[in-house]
Amino acid sequence: MTLRVTVWNEARHEKISTAVQSVYPHGMHTVIAQALREKGLDVRTATLDELEHGLTVEVLDNTDVLIWWGHMAHHDVSDEIVSRVYARVLNGMGLIVLHSGHFSKIFRKLMGTSCDLKWREIGEKERLWVVNPSHPIATGIGEYIELEHEEMYGEHFDIPTPDQLVFISWFAGGEVFRSGCCYYRGCGKVFYFRPGHETYPTYYQPSVQQVIYNACLWAATEGAGMTYGHRPHPIEHILES
Repeated sequence: MTLRVTVWNEARHEKISTAVQSVYPHGMHTVIAQALREKGLDVRTATLDELEHGLTVEVLDNTDVLIWWGHMAHHDVSDEIVSRVYARVLNGMGLIVLHSGHFSKIFRKLMGTSCDLKWREIGEKERLWVVNPSHPIATGIGEYIELEHEEMYGEHFDIPTPDQLVFISWFAGGEVFRSGCCYYRGCGKVFYFRPGHETYPTYYQPSVQQVIYNACLWAATEGAGMTYGHRPHPIEHILES
């Protein structure tokens, strides 16, 4: 079955900022979605201002991997929808959180920490070093990805220690950052990927698109189904005393 991906974007900057419009005239979600379609995935998009933020029960039930980008409107995301996404992740849906989505309600709920960090926006160079070259998300990337202009995120990044760390970033100003973090939550997988400030053409970069595609393949791998609650019938025969 073809992998089903939903690319979610709050899509607010594009409506008010000419700087963002000039880079992503139809929203960054459309750029990400098109790149994934060209790689053979079944992709739909959803945005904050759609009914139920575009994340209805039907949409999520038919999503293998959800990609999330948000920045200026985290507080406008309904707690009901966050709980709905959270439950789907625990039940096996993959989640890829991009850039400033580190402050999203869903990422913070899954991490259980503030997810705070240092930041600076002056368009400096970022080099993302592959620190786990055997990880599937690093497939086809080489030793590093170099982005000429990006927003800086710096440590300390207040997240749990990643189950697997794939990338760390170095910035021209000297800071470093854990930029590719994998987590297992219930039956689901979560990947945080740092690059993607809205005024830079990061999501047009083939290497960045490759990472997101690789992450979709990794996050969609289903684990064993789990059941909980009262189990009246034992697997083995038990002689009752």
